[in-house]
Amino acid sequence: MGVMPDHEIRRRAIQDGMIAPFRDYRITPLEANAGIISFGVTSAGYDISLGREFLIFDNTCATVVDPKNFDRSRFREHRGEMCLIPPNSFILAETVETVKIPKEYIVLVLGKSTYARCGLITNFTPLEPAWRGKITVEISNTTPLPAKVYAGEGIAQLLFLRLESPCEKDYDQKPGRKYQDQKGLTIPKV
Repeated sequence: MGVMPDHEIRRRAIQDGMIAPFRDYRITPLEANAGIISFGVTSAGYDISLGREFLIFDNTCATVVDPKNFDRSRFREHRGEMCLIPPNSFILAETVETVKIPKEYIVLVLGKSTYARCGLITNFTPLEPAWRGKITVEISNTTPLPAKVYAGEGIAQLLFLRLESPCEKDYDQKPGRKYQDQKGLTIPKV
């Protein structure tokens, strides 16, 4: 099992549409001076960025959270250049990028340390071979204070791991492909 390097990520993103839009460099010198959280191709991965659509979890009714019967009304919609996450709560966000995972790869998504060092934790499941769509990002604020996240800036890194042999059924061949081709924020489905 190997990890896809920058030149292969670049080639596949441009030729095969593996990542769109594709950002060739993590950050420009001008952006570095502006304090932007990096995104784009890295030496052995790709840093994805947050879109401008957010769902903020609202716990005012103090009901039970049930992943088998999740009530969308528990979320408040927000669109903007940044989002405030309430203390001890979470948001869902979408990525700017749409990805198409190659059939011979599985992708691990790891949160960026810039946010983790502030008590903001991102949770992702692996992106299976042949999965495609915008990634829904869950960001938890573990602090007792409101916390900011920024649209258009980095949130997590994709690591493309080559399978040792082809899988019997990729994500596109599975029954119940409930998250295939998601276009934006997607709440839990069973």
